[in-house]
Order: sequence, then C-alpha cells, then structure tokens
Amino acid sequence: MEDFLRNTKPDTWHIISLTILRMAIGWHFLYEGLIKIINPDWSAAIYLSNSIGPFSGIFQWIARNPVLLGIADFLNEWGLVAVGLGLMIGLFSRWACMGGMLLLGLYYLASPPFIGLGNAALSEGNYLIVNKNLIEFLALWVVFMFNDSRVFGIDRFFRRAGPESES
Repeated sequence: MEDFLRNTKPDTWHIISLTILRMAIGWHFLYEGLIKIINPDWSAAIYLSNSIGPFSGIFQWIARNPVLLGIADFLNEWGLVAVGLGLMIGLFSRWACMGGMLLLGLYYLASPPFIGLGNAALSEGNYLIVNKNLIEFLALWVVFMFNDSRVFGIDRFFRRAGPESES
C-alpha cells in the first residue's frame, strides 16, 4: 500500500476522489428513491403543496391534480433510482448527472432558501441561498465536467475509438 501511495500520480487521486464523490451522491439518490418506492404512503403532495417561491403556483397545481401528482411521484421515485444507479456504477453517468441536477433544481425551486419566504418548516436547518440541494447540484456539476466514469465505471467500455479518447 505504501508503494501505491508513493508511486501514484496526483491526477490519479483526483479521479479517485471524484469517483468517491460520484458514488456517494449515487448512493444518496438510490437510497432516497428506494425508500420512497417501498413506502406506500409516500407522495410528493405535501412537499409540493407547501412550495414557496417563484414557481409555487405550478408546484401546488401539480399537488392538487391527482393525475399530475401520480406522474410526479413516479418520476421522482424512479428518477432517483435511475440517477443513483447510473452514478454508482458509472453507466451513462453524464446523463445521470444531468437528471440529478434537474431533480435537485426542481427541489431547490420548490422551496428556495430566500429571505422572507418562511420555508423553515420544510427544512432541517437554517439556510440562506445555499442549501443541501444546491451543494449537491454543484457537486454533480463537478462530476459531470470531469466525467470520471470513463476511468472508474462502466462508461469506460463505451469510449469512442480515436485520438480524442486517448486523453
């Protein structure tokens, strides 16, 4: 192990660190999705009904419409699972990052931590502009930009042949 540590290039540690970050975020998404799926009483209705901010009308409208709420619940549950699996195993991880950022962006917009909105009841902490959804969104952006799954993930088997893939 000591030889490995001594002979490992700094770039390798960057990739390993990004892979750990990608897999941790993947686990978080996968677990959140599975918990929602196995809980027969789970629905996004309460979260959407308590939405505040610039798009609250749209989110509250979805919560009041049973068909739209069913679609939102299904997409939320299975979207979390798909994103989580993709990130954990490094399969289509750039698409998984974009899907995760979309979900996190919607969560953020449904309950943004802005002054005067009074959303303390929906969060477990006290936030101002930056909350856990925004932080995880930004972490996914980093994973998306560096695309570590081409090294540690199933995506490495789908690399295009040619000089541009040699980097």
